[in-house]
Amino acid sequence: MDNVLQVKPKAETVNTGVEGKKAVAKAVNQVAADVYKLAIKTQFYHWNVEGPLFRPLHLLTEEQYGIMFETADEVAERVRALGELAPMNLKQLNAFSQIEELDTKPTAEEMIADLVKDHEAIAARIQDVIELAGEHNDHATDDLLGGVAGQHEKMAWMLRSHLAK
Repeated sequence: MDNVLQVKPKAETVNTGVEGKKAVAKAVNQVAADVYKLAIKTQFYHWNVEGPLFRPLHLLTEEQYGIMFETADEVAERVRALGELAPMNLKQLNAFSQIEELDTKPTAEEMIADLVKDHEAIAARIQDVIELAGEHNDHATDDLLGGVAGQHEKMAWMLRSHLAK
């Protein structure tokens, strides 16, 4: 027993030149939670859409939630690269996220409008996080989130194009 190596876990140390890693990681966690929660919401709408917009909305939402699940993973991995934990359960996910759920089943048009609102909210939040990342010399987060904001702006535009003017 005396020869057994005793290994104590060490706190994760990240030394990449990013100052204020905790503040940036917290903000990035909010983005990860928003993207993941919107992916889930989009999948729920995908399952339940009805009416004349069924086929195009069913296909579009499937494409979009697939992209968002991958994006949420990349964003959460950025949190880990900053030395912090990503959300570990639904309670934490909900605490970090600004995405709200509807209590009733919306029409296809209401689904679209709701998703557009959420994509725009995420894109706006990301702009704030990019600014924070810049203040802390975090170019990797800036680069990653710039692309994520563009994705959400594009998704909002594609959804918006299905709404009557």
